[in-house]
Amino acid sequence: MNNMEKESKQHEVLQWASLFLKKHNREEKAADLLLQHFLQVSRSDFFTMMRDPVPEKITAQFQDAIKVHAETGIPIQHIIGYEEFYSRQFSVNEHTLIPRPETEELVQQVIQTTPNEPLTIVDIGTGSGIIAVTLALELPRATVYATDISQDALSIARQNAKQLGADVTFLQGDFLTPLIGKKIDIIVSNPPYIAHQDKAGLVDTVKKFDPELALFADENGLASYRQIIEDLPHVINGHADIFFEIGDRQGEAVRALLSEQFPTSNVQIIKDINKRDRIIQAHLKK
Repeated sequence: MNNMEKESKQHEVLQWASLFLKKHNREEKAADLLLQHFLQVSRSDFFTMMRDPVPEKITAQFQDAIKVHAETGIPIQHIIGYEEFYSRQFSVNEHTLIPRPETEELVQQVIQTTPNEPLTIVDIGTGSGIIAVTLALELPRATVYATDISQDALSIARQNAKQLGADVTFLQGDFLTPLIGKKIDIIVSNPPYIAHQDKAGLVDTVKKFDPELALFADENGLASYRQIIEDLPHVINGHADIFFEIGDRQGEAVRALLSEQFPTSNVQIIKDINKRDRIIQAHLKK
């Protein structure tokens, strides 16, 4: 590639990158995302430019980024500094989880089933703020709170809210603790839910670069749900709706935790686009 003529065509630049990524067992689609970033073009324009020349300077930047990603596993989102979520760009870094498509499905479920009324919504363990910010923008009549134990994560979340014009109140603390005494209508959370013993099976882009605090939980990944559920009676006013993202083998266990605390609750386990258990939705009554 370094011997290629100056201003190689876009499809040639991508072909080299795809082969390099494949050689290092990385996903080849990373090449499209990185080159689109360096070219600063829209996704639709990007795919019409395959025979256009790429400036030598951009090719060099792109090559360097591909090599770093392929050889170290650093996520491309950390290289470019953002990830798209619900058609918006969110800043991310080493202090936050990289948004994933499954979490878009969680947010979609909340939006589809929540009326745009003056409700109080809280996002527990907000990370980069993707859930709280998206809900504040999509349900503008709601009052939205978000909590996280990490001040570093909250800094990124506040930055994202400001950049996207979302009105969210961010509070530092462990799960629901900062909200004890408030009356919440909707609780949403994508908490840490990976069991510690499953760490070895994770890809290195996750294992080495996502914050452990946001990934792992005790009790086979169920400790976060247990703690949140135990505190729920202190923040709901008679009834509320809760939405959890879950691991694909945790549905029945989380359902049992909710039913134990709220025996009259109606708990649903919802599958994701890949037909795996992914969302718990429950209407809670004290």
